[in-house]
Amino acid sequence: MVMDKLSQYVHVFNQFDENGDGKISPSELRQCVKAIGEEELSEEDAEAAVAALDTDGDGLVGLDDFVRFVEGGKEEEKVNDLREAFKMYEMDGSGCITPRSLKRMLSKLGDSTSIDECKVMISRFDLDGDGVLSFDEFKVMML
Repeated sequence: MVMDKLSQYVHVFNQFDENGDGKISPSELRQCVKAIGEEELSEEDAEAAVAALDTDGDGLVGLDDFVRFVEGGKEEEKVNDLREAFKMYEMDGSGCITPRSLKRMLSKLGDSTSIDECKVMISRFDLDGDGVLSFDEFKVMML
């Protein structure tokens, strides 16, 4: 993670952490949500949100929990984008990228490759050796 990004996370975290104890409590979460003009968060919802993010069981959200939450959302977006890309390469909803479907997509993108070249490309990331790329193998390749 780039230091700039971390310092931005720390800045936002500190906005939530009103008493400066290095943790975000349910009441601090409620205050911050109210301050940014969102609909008021109930005490129960704030407690549930904090409990969902709290990894050490102290009933509070630490900086590491906060960063994991923010980064996790971005990870989910990446996976959704990859799913969309994967659908473009797979054929007939088969759930995998075959040498033929890869060749078809690459030719649409203006790259003429042979089936044999596509087999070689797939073999580099074909972790289970079945000759096709599953979504998980595609994800490894792209990330």
